[in-house]
This record gives sequence, structure tokens and C-alpha cells, in this order.
Amino acid sequence: MTQSSDLRDKLISILKLSTFLIFLGRAYQHIVWDAPYRTFLWDEAILKGVVENTFGVTWNDYVTSLSAANTISFSIKTIGVFYLLCAIVTLLIKPNMKKLGKFFLLGGSIGLFILAILYCKEKFLHVGQFFEYMIQFMTPVLLYMMLFTSLEFKKIRLIALIAIALTFSCHGLYAVGYYPRPGTFIDMTLNTLPISEPSAHVMLKIAGILDFVVAIAIFIPRISYAALVYAFIWGGLTATARLVGHFHIEFLWNSFSQWTWEMLIRLPHALIPLFVLVADRPDMRFLKGIPFWKGTQTV
Repeated sequence: MTQSSDLRDKLISILKLSTFLIFLGRAYQHIVWDAPYRTFLWDEAILKGVVENTFGVTWNDYVTSLSAANTISFSIKTIGVFYLLCAIVTLLIKPNMKKLGKFFLLGGSIGLFILAILYCKEKFLHVGQFFEYMIQFMTPVLLYMMLFTSLEFKKIRLIALIAIALTFSCHGLYAVGYYPRPGTFIDMTLNTLPISEPSAHVMLKIAGILDFVVAIAIFIPRISYAALVYAFIWGGLTATARLVGHFHIEFLWNSFSQWTWEMLIRLPHALIPLFVLVADRPDMRFLKGIPFWKGTQTV
């Protein structure tokens, strides 16, 4: 696929925005809230021998130690600062900053990859839980490949499609009930739509089936455009539902603080389908009014 400089700028801009939102959301999560590192650090089966043999303390002393708890909390906030730096670098990075890009984009992606593993472990090693985060940890890699490699765009596009397919299909596994359907799915649906709880369950099952359909349809040329448009719209709706579905005017700050970052890390579920849409159909009318950063890449 041959790309004009203007089209390449648009594609890089979408990836920059997507990567920035992920890093910013994760930074806020780590600095203000928490992340599931303790699911590993407090796993007796894995770390008991290491802790007792290396540090010479009993496992019970380790898990009840205020000093150890404070060290873990400080480390999580430090990781959050790293993600914040990743977000800032993402906005400023240019094609002549390969070393900086390698450290922050790929380093940040590795951090997101590890985070996906931890969430998977926390959810009883559900493989779907890990791959549901694929768009998130692959987006910085896509940006790196667009900025700093000579990889053919059709291969980058294929990687993006695989990330979309796995994210949507694994989300569908929870929606249809293959894995236990999260209560937050029901709460968001009931809080955003005037329907009953039984109807919410039916709606989620239908949405899950459509997730599977999209995961297949985006690879079929004749229907990929329609499937990607649906993925763009549905990805955006499910992301914003994180905030809208948990918004309470009487707890205004808590609503924004607790749920805005959850929305930010999921907006790429809409932006990565948009990335492929723009690549395939750069003349789409609804893009005319969308501002893009200029001068990000020349060819």
C-alpha cells in the first residue's frame, strides 16, 4: 500500500492520540488508585521461597510488614510516573527520536503487557482476560513501527486487525457469559439505558455475539468496512459507558476520578478501528472536520 505524506500523518496522529490516552489513563490509575501487582508480590506459592531465602524473613512477616506494603505502594506510583512520561513523550516524539521512542514506547508497551498478565492472573488465569488488553499493549508498538521502522504498512494493518479481533472477541467471552459476566457490565447497561435487568443480560449476550462477528468480519474485504465502522462506534460507546454508567452528580469528583481513567484506556478500542478505516478509506466524509497533528512524518 502506497501512502501519501498527508495520509501517513493522519494515521500517526490517530496512533499518537490512542497511545497518549492509554499511558495517561494508566498513569492516573497507578498514581492515584492502584494496580494488581500484589496479585504476584503476595503470591505465597511463587514467592515464599524467594522471600525467606533472600531476605531472611518469614512469609507472614513479609505480607504483614508495613514497610514492605509502603515500598510496594511507592513502586506502583513510580511506575505511574513512568507512564506519565510515556504519555508526554508520545505527544512530542518525532521520527528522528528513535532511541527515545524505543525506551518510552516499547518500554511502556512492555509495562502494559506485564499489567495484562497480572490482570489475567487476578482473574483466575482466564486467557481471554489477557487478550482483551491486546489493543492497549500493542498500540504503542504500532506507533513505534509507523514512526521508526520500514515495515510494510499492510503488515502493520494486519497487526492492528489482529489486536482488534482479539480484544473484541475476548470482550465477547465475558458478554455472552463464557466467563462469569462482570457485574459492572450489568450496572453500566442499567445505568445508561432504560431497560430491566433481564433485558440487560439479553442485550449483553447479543453484543457479545456481535463482538465475535466483528472479529471475523474485519478480515473479509467485502464487509470489513462495515465491521470496522461498528467496531469504531461500539468501542467508543463501551469506553464512554465506563464514565457515564458510573456517574453520580452527588459524587461528582469521585465519579470523574474513579472512572475517567477507565474510559481513557478503552477509547483506543474505537481509535484503532478508526486507524484501519482511515488507511482503507482516507476520503471518509466524517473525517473532514477532525483536526490532526501536522508534520509528524514525511515520505
